[in-house]
Amino acid sequence: MFLASPSIDQTGVEERVQRLNTRSIKKNSKMDALKLAMSMLDLTTLDAKDTEGKVRQLCRKAIRPHDSFDDVPSVAAVCVYPNFIAIAKDALKGTDIKVAAVATAFPTGMSSLEFKLKETRWAVAQGADEIDMVISRGKFLAGDYKYVVREIEQVKEACGPAHLKVILETGELSTLDNVRRASDLAMDAGADFIKTSTGKIQPAATLPVTLVMLEAIRDFYYRTGKKIGMKPAGGIATAKLALQYLVMVRETLGEDWLNADMFRFGASTLANDILRQIAKEKSGVYQSYDYFTKD
Repeated sequence: MFLASPSIDQTGVEERVQRLNTRSIKKNSKMDALKLAMSMLDLTTLDAKDTEGKVRQLCRKAIRPHDSFDDVPSVAAVCVYPNFIAIAKDALKGTDIKVAAVATAFPTGMSSLEFKLKETRWAVAQGADEIDMVISRGKFLAGDYKYVVREIEQVKEACGPAHLKVILETGELSTLDNVRRASDLAMDAGADFIKTSTGKIQPAATLPVTLVMLEAIRDFYYRTGKKIGMKPAGGIATAKLALQYLVMVRETLGEDWLNADMFRFGASTLANDILRQIAKEKSGVYQSYDYFTKD
């Protein structure tokens, strides 16, 4: 028997998002907020054309986002397909940057549970610090919540010491009520993080969906005393939007979640816009995007 998830007032959620978006970060705090956002990045490459060279270049950028900015922190993690884990681990040796790997037949999840568990164990054996799994959306939408929970529980067990991020793929869940229920099921099943999206389906991360998930995390914490992390992913390409997410986290969950252990951005292009805004704060003028590396 599963605890009933509350119904979501979509209009109320959208109004709260609008109110939060009117909050501004004062100029003397903006630089700190930009650096905080950088430190929360899961710098990601999940393309079929990924190569060893691309992954190593991404890891170099993860360690030192820009050669001219000594005071900009490294990112939190590099996220890759499982076959690039060993390469990323080698490139990040001697740093605190985590290696995250997608697994469980990412991005569709369309495979057997046996395969998903085998892939997860292999990714952990390769050195993954974090596993990003996808739930079986078809099972969830068919109302087979027991299957979804059992799958997450078994993947969590297969993770061993690695942290588990559970991707809901909210763009396929259709309603905010479904987003809330999927969030609750994932946390009850053992997720260390809940994550919006694979980045392969539109819409990906949105502010209303993220607010619903943050409120689920808050209520879970009140009920159990356990803190669960949050990762919006996909479509977050500007520093302005990233700062709106940070305001939402601060207002919904508080300061304890404003760190890379509890909140991440899944992004491939956000880093450059953060760097561009940092350059603007330092120099007073915007740099061309060509000033920053593409990977």
